[in-house]
Amino acid sequence: MNNLKITYRSLKRNQFYTGINVIGLSIGMAAAILLLVWIHHQWSYDRFHAKEKQLYIVYNRAEIGGKILCWDYTPMIMGPTLKSDYPEIVETTRFSENKILFAIDEKKLNLNISYVDPGFLTMFSFPLLQGNEESALNDIYSVILTEKTAIRLFGKEDPIGKTILLETKHPVTVTGVMKDLPSNTAFDFEALLPYAYRKAVGWYDEHWENNSTQTYVEIQPQANDKYVNQLIGNITKAHTDNKSTTEVFIYPLSKFHLYNRFENGQPAGGRITATCLLGVIALLILLIACINFMNLSTARAEKRAKEVGVRKVMGGKRTQLIFQFLEESTLMALAAGIIAIFLVELALPSFSMLMGKTLSLDLTNGWFWLCGLIFILFTGLLAGSYPAFYLSSFRPVKVLKGVFKGEKTLIAPRKILVITQYTFAIFLIIATLVIHRQIQHAQNRDNGYNKDQLIYVMLNEYNGKNYKMIKHDLLNSGTALSVTKTSAPVTEGWSNTWGIEWTGKNPNEKIVIDLYYVDADWSKTVGTTIIQGRDIDINTYPTDSTAVLLNETAVKVMNFDQPVGENIRYGGNQLHVIGIVKDFILRSPYQPVTPMVIGGPTGGFFNTVHIRLDGNNKTADNLARIEQVFKKYDSEHPFEYHFIDERYARKFREELTMGKLATWFAGLTIFISCMGLFALVSYMTENRKKEIGIRKVLGASAANVMYLLSKEFLILGLISVAVASPVAWWAMNMWLANYIYHANIPWWLFAVVALSSLLIVILTVSFQAIKAAMANPVKAIKSE
Repeated sequence: MNNLKITYRSLKRNQFYTGINVIGLSIGMAAAILLLVWIHHQWSYDRFHAKEKQLYIVYNRAEIGGKILCWDYTPMIMGPTLKSDYPEIVETTRFSENKILFAIDEKKLNLNISYVDPGFLTMFSFPLLQGNEESALNDIYSVILTEKTAIRLFGKEDPIGKTILLETKHPVTVTGVMKDLPSNTAFDFEALLPYAYRKAVGWYDEHWENNSTQTYVEIQPQANDKYVNQLIGNITKAHTDNKSTTEVFIYPLSKFHLYNRFENGQPAGGRITATCLLGVIALLILLIACINFMNLSTARAEKRAKEVGVRKVMGGKRTQLIFQFLEESTLMALAAGIIAIFLVELALPSFSMLMGKTLSLDLTNGWFWLCGLIFILFTGLLAGSYPAFYLSSFRPVKVLKGVFKGEKTLIAPRKILVITQYTFAIFLIIATLVIHRQIQHAQNRDNGYNKDQLIYVMLNEYNGKNYKMIKHDLLNSGTALSVTKTSAPVTEGWSNTWGIEWTGKNPNEKIVIDLYYVDADWSKTVGTTIIQGRDIDINTYPTDSTAVLLNETAVKVMNFDQPVGENIRYGGNQLHVIGIVKDFILRSPYQPVTPMVIGGPTGGFFNTVHIRLDGNNKTADNLARIEQVFKKYDSEHPFEYHFIDERYARKFREELTMGKLATWFAGLTIFISCMGLFALVSYMTENRKKEIGIRKVLGASAANVMYLLSKEFLILGLISVAVASPVAWWAMNMWLANYIYHANIPWWLFAVVALSSLLIVILTVSFQAIKAAMANPVKAIKSE
């Protein structure tokens, strides 16, 4: 109790420095908590399932193009075969996504649905609010709705037993209502349909080399993945008479979100890299806040020295003093922690919007408060550890004789702390600039087509059969400059194969080639560049029914000297090359363009209409007229469109989020560091005011005084730059190595950071330095 009184009086007596410490700690703790909330959210992905340790996703692995590749799409027959042939596998479910029109009377909604097997409901912990998980998907024509979807369709009515028309012609019955999906799951759907329904309407293929669906398995509790992988590894080979070289293996569902990248057939990180980086940032911010505390505590050593000396003379032991100083720091950490939780609650809505996920603090959870208490104690002990051991080490004889002096050594611990603090801050500044440079590098990459004024609309069986009339009306309406249909949006790759052959190809080598199907006016509409030959146009050239285009990468892979006129073979058909298109980015802007074969309208399937808008009209007017045209031929489906530039921008979403996070938290570290530096300079100026007064009386100018107070911190800043720069260069090169297509780190970036950080130091120090330089020296020395 006595210690608490002493602690309270000490903190009250030094309100300015106490306030600086508490504010710095609270901001640092709040920032760290926000990042820890996000890290926990990422770590918790699909770990909440009761059978988490038994749940796996099925992967394929094969040598393709000289590399061992892994992919998580399997044949549709894979799940049922695994369940029937291997007793170690308790249950399986296939998972395939689609968008389907749901109609109830006049209400029509396009919903994101997933086809699953009945085992989905027992494997995963997605509770049903209504319905029986054992039987809800047993009927082919049953459907389960999420809670929000049920409200959208039926309002407050009980949906169980109600009939819904799918695509206006297939009636299904609502057999369950599922609790809305949590934000920490990889699954995303608004309704579930039985996989058997897909087979019933003809969307099914049992070919063993058609990898078009995801497969999840639940293994026996006593089984392990290594043993199961030995059993199932050759299942595809066995069912294709060894024609396929694909190996099958299962991968833990709990790792699927964070460890989603494979290299040479083995897990090689993924989102875990960014998550760990955020963890490092959280720790650095907390350390910077704690270093502020340490610096101010040790800077005030001379003020506390006599207190320590007197208490030791009166019989106080060093352990008691250590305990008191740690008590002070923990009390401040407690106050800072309470403020931090308040700040986090204020910041969480904006932070959730930035991250694109609903995040919250579970204040009713006992584990949260236990972890929070441990976090506060850790922060308090970390912040107070060095001051406690440093201040309690003073020898009472020297202190009370007045011969005690503060730190004057060349490498005083406080200088090391300042260097450490600014090294962390400079590291984060460099990391932030490199992240933004990488994003800018990818955004500036030539995507190979014109994104502006380009939209796409998905085709269905109604508007698909009326495509020619829709195209005609769109062109005559004055809203569209050109129109074409394709097998997928120009921003996405939905189909590839290693089954294409050509003269000179090694028959034993698998090379993955993207397949993309187009109609007339494709290049004109999308804005790609035909660099040799011509575009496909079956209306003008009937022989284009077997024509294809190659991209530049495909020409290199196939090693064609004169590609136009060459023949390739696919699916038993002879195809002739009529043109070469400049490489365009179909998939990731951070990866090299893959080889691509672009086929004509008779060889493929079509899901998408691309429309080049007339920029002379208002966009809203164009869209309104386009909607009228589509409604004329398809009054059932809601009109939905997507801008290509917006869809392309989504490819940078994760990196842009990382860039924003890095910017905000780098800014916070600078702010916290400047707060500590400002308080430190204030204290040093106060302690040296008589020295400054004497120097001014003896003729020192204001510039001399400013230099006196600033030079130490400028030297420490330069040392910090020298330490942080090589570490940041190494760390960010390691991060950039995750991208095949990446920016470099120029030397001038480090020069800019060095100058900027030194300028920040000067600006922070200058206020107190100018104040001291302009003060009346008589007031400072009149007591001498």
